Amino acid sequence: MKIFPAIDIKDKKCVRLVKGDFNNKTEYETSPVEQAGKYKDHGFKNLHIVDLDGALTGETVNLNIIQNIVGKFNLKVEVGGGIRNTDSIQKYIDAGVEKVILGSAAIKDKNFLKVVCEQFPNKIALGLDAKDGYLSVSGWKENSNQLTLDYLKEVNDYGVSRLIYTDINRDGMKQSPNFKETSRVAEISNCPVIISGGVSSINDIKKAKSLKNIEGIIVGKAIYDGDIKLEDLATEIN
Repeated sequence: MKIFPAIDIKDKKCVRLVKGDFNNKTEYETSPVEQAGKYKDHGFKNLHIVDLDGALTGETVNLNIIQNIVGKFNLKVEVGGGIRNTDSIQKYIDAGVEKVILGSAAIKDKNFLKVVCEQFPNKIALGLDAKDGYLSVSGWKENSNQLTLDYLKEVNDYGVSRLIYTDINRDGMKQSPNFKETSRVAEISNCPVIISGGVSSINDIKKAKSLKNIEGIIVGKAIYDGDIKLEDLATEIN
């Protein structure tokens, strides 16, 4: 199972939000490039990056930073945050990222998801952010009125290469991921699933390994706050 340490970028800094709230954020001293270097030094091979400026603007605001991380450390990077058109997808692929994560744009326009999966085979990841079973969009500010599992069934054959499932109620809360709901998603998903939101301890990593159709898990705030030590987390890398 792959472990994805997380880097959320806002104003060129590493930050963490609680439940996606931009007014409830913590800034960290380390730069995104320095943080990526720490992950590389500990033996991590995968990295989850969210461009929070991009999520707000719909532009590839931190493309240069992400390009720098990919070029410098040779990490397999998945990146998301306000990616709404093929031009942005192409820019990230040209920068060397492994997967481009689509969220709101794919939920609001299923045909867009279908087209880009065909245009960029094995490069598109789908980010499903859910609250009480319903998908949220636009930086979690809007509820889409679509049930997560219903939406997934509709797009399951489009050719998405990875699915990232986040329970918004758990994100940044360090109360353990919603394993039950993630398992339901993984059961019907045609592509492997990444668990996101709420990882609090090494035990969460161990539990994730026992689930079916789970490719990996994202760890964010628990690293920054020191609840999980990188050296301990690194022992769980397969």
